[in-house]
Amino acid sequence: MKKNIGTIDKVVRILIAVAVAVLYFTNIVSGTLGVVLLVLAGVLVLTSLVGICPLYLPFGLSTQKKE
Repeated sequence: MKKNIGTIDKVVRILIAVAVAVLYFTNIVSGTLGVVLLVLAGVLVLTSLVGICPLYLPFGLSTQKKE
């Protein structure tokens, strides 16, 4: 698969994941909502590391710079 996540997109995803993790581990967000947000944060980190967002594929979106 062709990578479709650019550098800025990766940084934003990781920052959001860190913010969610901080909110969860400081007990500001807890319970079911906290777990769901923590899983979402994990997905954001994973897609940032891999460089591919499956939700972008059906729409033909890409934040990757053209070569």
